[in-house]
Amino acid sequence: MEDGLLIFTGANSSLGIPAADYVLRTYPAYTVLFTVRNASDSDPNTKRLRHTISLHPNAKAFVVALDLASLTATHAFADTVISGIQNGQYPPIVSIVCNAYYWNLTAGPELTADGYDKVFQVGHIAHSALVLRLLGSFRESLAGRVVMLSSDSHWPGKNAMEKYPPILPGDMELLAKPSMEPDPDKQGRGFQRYATTKLAITTWMYALNDHLEKDSNLKALTTIAINPGNLVDSRALHTNTPRSLVLMQTFVYKPLLPILRLIMGPTLRTAAPAGHDVVELALNPRYAGQRGYYTLLQKDQSSPDSQDKGKQSGLWAKTLMWAKINQERTKLQLHSNKI
Repeated sequence: MEDGLLIFTGANSSLGIPAADYVLRTYPAYTVLFTVRNASDSDPNTKRLRHTISLHPNAKAFVVALDLASLTATHAFADTVISGIQNGQYPPIVSIVCNAYYWNLTAGPELTADGYDKVFQVGHIAHSALVLRLLGSFRESLAGRVVMLSSDSHWPGKNAMEKYPPILPGDMELLAKPSMEPDPDKQGRGFQRYATTKLAITTWMYALNDHLEKDSNLKALTTIAINPGNLVDSRALHTNTPRSLVLMQTFVYKPLLPILRLIMGPTLRTAAPAGHDVVELALNPRYAGQRGYYTLLQKDQSSPDSQDKGKQSGLWAKTLMWAKINQERTKLQLHSNKI
């Protein structure tokens, strides 16, 4: 099997750790950079990730720090990867999985040092910067893939936790640079920021695919946005969340999952199979050349707003600005923002 480099962000997450085990077990020829915000074993989840990797003694896997809440750190990481590929430390990239995200349902908006909403920067802006920086480092003549993590929350009315619909792509600057006025509904507005970020990811995925198809040097690359399902055992349900969600996870979601799946369908599930699906989309030859929106491993329709060409173009232009991307920082031709 041909070697290549897989970059997997948020690798010490509930989805990331079983995905790490699966990729090292199923696709052992690949070199993998597992990125985490805190690469120290003082983080128990990073320690768990390292233990998972240790179960595969022949693995070519590395745990590296990447703080997506810092654009300086994101661009520096991209520089390091590009240099590492050029000097032979790493093979060329075959896939990037943009899995990392952040949410907070117990506080108001949090600004990064770059001045952006933290949820939006970690989920969308920084990942966009990372992908655009690394497009020129994919293996030539290979149908490389970018896999982005979406959610049913990007489609208004699809997720039971939704109280406010996601902000539309044309208005997302209101989220990127949010008002810091106090809002008493921390959970509702926090979930709205998360849902809007997932809408941005999905919308931008279409824009990136259109630009890749028009670039003669990069047209073999494709992008997929996957809704991996609602993960009942996710640590996110007891991190930066109200106690009511912790209790629901403990006494309802996890113990009653078989019954709830009969009512709500297969998208209600645990993190391990979701992680397996993400890896399959990233590396399985069956999905070479595939693009667009998936629910689990099935091609699906995303929300009408995400498929609006005008909104895609507007978000594309704004994202280049937010992510500090110009022609010197990407191999993708940026001569036109039109899709």
